Amino acid sequence: MRGGRMPQATSRSDATRAVVFSPLEGAGRAELVEQRLTDAIVAGVLRDGERLPSESELAKSLGVAVVTAREALVALRDKGLVLTRRGRDGGSFVTHDRDAAMRMTDARVRALSRIELRDLSLHYAAIAGMAAEVAADRASDDDLASLVEVDARADLGSAGGARRAMSRFQLEIAAVSQSPRLVHEELRLQAESGPLLWLCLREQAYRDRSRQARVEVIEAIRSVDPPRARRATTDHIAAATEWLIDEKSRLESPQQGPEQGRQPAPDAEDRKG
Repeated sequence: MRGGRMPQATSRSDATRAVVFSPLEGAGRAELVEQRLTDAIVAGVLRDGERLPSESELAKSLGVAVVTAREALVALRDKGLVLTRRGRDGGSFVTHDRDAAMRMTDARVRALSRIELRDLSLHYAAIAGMAAEVAADRASDDDLASLVEVDARADLGSAGGARRAMSRFQLEIAAVSQSPRLVHEELRLQAESGPLLWLCLREQAYRDRSRQARVEVIEAIRSVDPPRARRATTDHIAAATEWLIDEKSRLESPQQGPEQGRQPAPDAEDRKG
């Protein structure tokens, strides 16, 4: 294996937070700010009880007007995702409710067309697949050991734990590719697409499949087999996408109520976000 680690702290487990508060692309509408923060809260990137930046700080980091940030926070309060307190220790705080988060995520799945969901998957597969392919060619022994450790520490006992394990592993793969652009795009897509793409991790069978996919990618990297690493990555994303499309059909079924998608049994980890 060739190459060394990219000299950046890109493999930190909370690295997606940097993207949550990075400038928005396109017009800075309040709806875009609201959606980004909603996704981050639902995905557990922003945790229950966490204090958000002030309106002015949020506006500056996202590249929007203060009034836009304020409108987005009002919408988040109306959703029950943010609570604002006054006084010296006041501010806006995340109030994550698991059941409410699931309802909002399911509503977003219903709102997007199948074409949009497949396009989201295609974009993510292009980035993650390329990162895996390049990583298989450039990884050092230390890189491989780091990937093995990330997989070994994965918590598959809950959707939240499995999702964080996937996030860390994919981010580590991007870091091993030694491409700052791939790392940044991986971070951005994790923040914007991850909450939908990895909904399949609500089910234990898909959590187990996520580990199998990581093992396959690790073995491909160990064997210096770039095509195999890319294929293992894109096949896993394709399976997650098919689950998502199937879930959309279930949510839209006339026999189903608006909140009767696949409802996993609650566990301690998911109650925390």
